[in-house]
Parts: sequence; C-alpha cells; structure tokens
Amino acid sequence: MLGSRISNFARQFTTSAIRRGGHGGTPGENLPFSIDNRFKVTALFILFFGSGLAAPFLVLRHQMLKK
Repeated sequence: MLGSRISNFARQFTTSAIRRGGHGGTPGENLPFSIDNRFKVTALFILFFGSGLAAPFLVLRHQMLKK
C-alpha cells in the first residue's frame, strides 16, 4: 500500500517536473557564452582549463626561484 503511494507520487512528480522544465530549446541556449564559432570556443576552453592546469606549476617555479 505504502509502496504504491510512493511510486505514484514519484511518477507524478517526475512527469510534472518534465512538463515544467522541458522548454525544448536549442543546445547551448542556456550557456553564458556563444558556441556558434567553434574555433573561438576551442580557444576559450584551452585558455580556461590551461590556466587552471598551469597555475600550480607557475607558482612552484616562482617559489623555487625566490632567494
């Protein structure tokens, strides 16, 4: 009895969540940057992730060169 109530609630909740949230837009529409130019997006991704990856090595180099 309780299991069927929980199952019923879960089914209704997911159905209503899909109904409310599924706007059916185009991919990338909700991103804070444009993905129309793939070369620009690639360069931005390389800069963003490359800076995060390079930061520890640059800090280490700076610390090792200090006197």
